[in-house]
Amino acid sequence: MSHAAPVPVLTIDGPSGSGKGTISALVAEHLGWRLLDSGALYRAVGYAAGMAGLDLSDVDAVTRCAQSTKIHFRAAGDGGQTRVIVNGHDATDELRTETAGAAASAIASMPSVREALVALQLGFRKAPGLVADGRDMGTVIFPDAAFKVFLTASAAERAKRRYKQLKEKGLSVTLGGLQREIEARDSRDASRAVAPLKPAEDAVLVDTTGMGIDEVVAKVLSVVQP
Repeated sequence: MSHAAPVPVLTIDGPSGSGKGTISALVAEHLGWRLLDSGALYRAVGYAAGMAGLDLSDVDAVTRCAQSTKIHFRAAGDGGQTRVIVNGHDATDELRTETAGAAASAIASMPSVREALVALQLGFRKAPGLVADGRDMGTVIFPDAAFKVFLTASAAERAKRRYKQLKEKGLSVTLGGLQREIEARDSRDASRAVAPLKPAEDAVLVDTTGMGIDEVVAKVLSVVQP
């Protein structure tokens, strides 16, 4: 074991709708670092399990699937969304579906699957550095990360962003309904027994309410490059 300095990690955690995905991809691109979208890992395993025709309630089979699924991220480069490659197949669009979301949610509650995915996530830590986007990156997966950010935004603002996203996809949604959903998810996430959603004690809190994307990116980069 050499005593080289560990590969630097910037963790970006926060609730859904806080803009983590967009910000993480832009920051990773700016730094020239690798990107880990941990939420997509659960979706990717759910997708791989579905492709293999597995029963999602079969914990052993899903755990084996989590251990063997090959997942990597490819930056779009043009500011477009990061491509997620699952077992050699670009599954980016499939992972955005409600089905993949439901599968991710089902398997994320299995401790043995979480464990298999911890090993996978740690494997993304390669030179020159890693930007890890998720909910427990700074608290559970990379507690020793040199740089930690916790992105947040008001439930109203997050509902507005989500509303805009879904409207662009042609889905009929109501702003009030989305905000209630987001608030319910927040309280569920903050109170769950396994890896509750909370900022690491040493994380820099960034409230993105009313901030533009460039402004948030600059603020996050200032944590890494003061």
